[in-house]
Amino acid sequence: MSRRPEQSGEELACILRDALLESGKIEIEGLGKFLSTEHRDLRFLAETEPRVFLAYVDEDLDSVLRLFRALSAKGFLPWLDRKRLLPGQNWPRAIEAAIQLSDYFVGCFSRRAVSKRGVFHSELRFALECASRVPLDEIFVIPARLEDCVVPARISSQIQYVDLFPDFDHGIRRILAVIAEQESLRKQKLRLAG
Repeated sequence: MSRRPEQSGEELACILRDALLESGKIEIEGLGKFLSTEHRDLRFLAETEPRVFLAYVDEDLDSVLRLFRALSAKGFLPWLDRKRLLPGQNWPRAIEAAIQLSDYFVGCFSRRAVSKRGVFHSELRFALECASRVPLDEIFVIPARLEDCVVPARISSQIQYVDLFPDFDHGIRRILAVIAEQESLRKQKLRLAG
C-alpha cells in the first residue's frame, strides 16, 4: 500500500512539530531554521547569509579560528569542522555536503598544508570539482596564504590567492570585500533573471 503525498507531508509536519516542542528549533543546513514561538507557532527563518567553507590542516587551527571569528562577525556563516561536526557523524560525507552547500570555499595554505598528505588536499580537489559547476564569472574558491608558501600550480595558475600575512587584517578585509561584491553581483543577476 503506497502513501498519498499529502499523507507524507502531514507526517513530516507532525515530526517537525514534535521535535520543535522538544528542542525549540530545528536547523536544516543550507536552508534555514524552524523555530517554535512562545505561542507554539511554527516559524521558518531562511538562511540568507553567505556560507563559507574553511579548509585547513590541524597545525594551522589558531589562524583559521581567527578567520572564522572575522567571518562570523561580519554576518557570514563559516563552516569549520571543529565547530560543526557532531559526535558520531559520518565526517567525510558531512564535509562533502558542506562544501557543496557553501557559497565560497576558502583554502588556507601554509607550508604544512601544502606538504602534508591528507584531508586538506581531498577537500581542495572536491572544491575544484564543485567550482566547475559555478558560472565562470563567479568566485567560489578563494585561496588564502597564512604564511609565505607555494600554492599548488593547479590552483595558482588559474585563481588569484590572498595573503593573510604579514597583515592579517588587510587580508581579511580583502576576503570580506570579494564576498560582499560577489553577493551583490549574484543578487543583481537574480533580479535581472526575473
